[in-house]
Amino acid sequence: MFRNFKGIGIVILFFVMLVFPKAVFSGASEGLLLWFQIVLPTLFPFLLISSLLVGTGNISLISSVTGKFLSLLFRVSPCGSFAVITGFLCGYPMGAKTAADMVVSGQITKKEGQYLLSFCNNTSPVFIMNFLVWKTLNREELMMPSLLILIISPVIVSFFTRKIYLGKHARFESPSVSAGCEKNSWSFREIDACIMNSFETLVNVGGYIMLFSVLLTIGKLIRIPIVTCLLPLLEMTNGIVLINRMALPFAVKYPALLGLTSFGGFCSVAQTKCMVQDAGLPVLPYITEKLAAALTASILGVLYLHLS
Repeated sequence: MFRNFKGIGIVILFFVMLVFPKAVFSGASEGLLLWFQIVLPTLFPFLLISSLLVGTGNISLISSVTGKFLSLLFRVSPCGSFAVITGFLCGYPMGAKTAADMVVSGQITKKEGQYLLSFCNNTSPVFIMNFLVWKTLNREELMMPSLLILIISPVIVSFFTRKIYLGKHARFESPSVSAGCEKNSWSFREIDACIMNSFETLVNVGGYIMLFSVLLTIGKLIRIPIVTCLLPLLEMTNGIVLINRMALPFAVKYPALLGLTSFGGFCSVAQTKCMVQDAGLPVLPYITEKLAAALTASILGVLYLHLS
């Protein structure tokens, strides 16, 4: 039955795209430009270097410095601490890809991969500062509050999800020394494989950005209030712009923007699903956990505006 509904939905979308070719072209063009001008130059260097670090096992050089603190705070293994770093600093879908790659390579357990996915796949601080605060809100006084709220929200979620995934254990441990962070070797063949893997990831991300940009552009043509309200959830960047243009009081708009930025939109969910499917990490708990982080961010935004 569900398969039939999916098939009907695809057929309807096909005919809608035939009826509105201009909207399809406009949405695809916007998505392509977003990918080419922002996502590609921003993500590719981090994708390549993180793939090299995971593939060669040299994340031990980073985990030896940050592993103890992050293991104490998040109860992750030394290798898992690297996913925390990439997830909070590099943006979608770096945290998810790093965790999935380490599960596949045997450097962390699947259970730890699920736990990492619950809180370390987030919007990058650069995006928050440049796009959300400076370009969209144009209010520099909201820089630090926005950064702190969007960093603290997934951290708060992690204190609840660790009870689910960690159980009675004190912290996660790497499966074994041989499968852990101690390979420390590389070759040009390894670099070639990491480059191809990075480009494959970027092509997948770009495809989803274009698809959701098309859906969002078509959705704008539907003048139904509930559809208009739900459109920002499709894709984060365009969704932030849509919310900012809505005739809403700032006391409502700011928490809504924080919530969407924390959630990332369903486009980032699709990207994440693509990154983690080889590792066998389920995406439904991830959606629930991201919604929890979004709710937390919105509540903290309301509290900040009330107290400031």
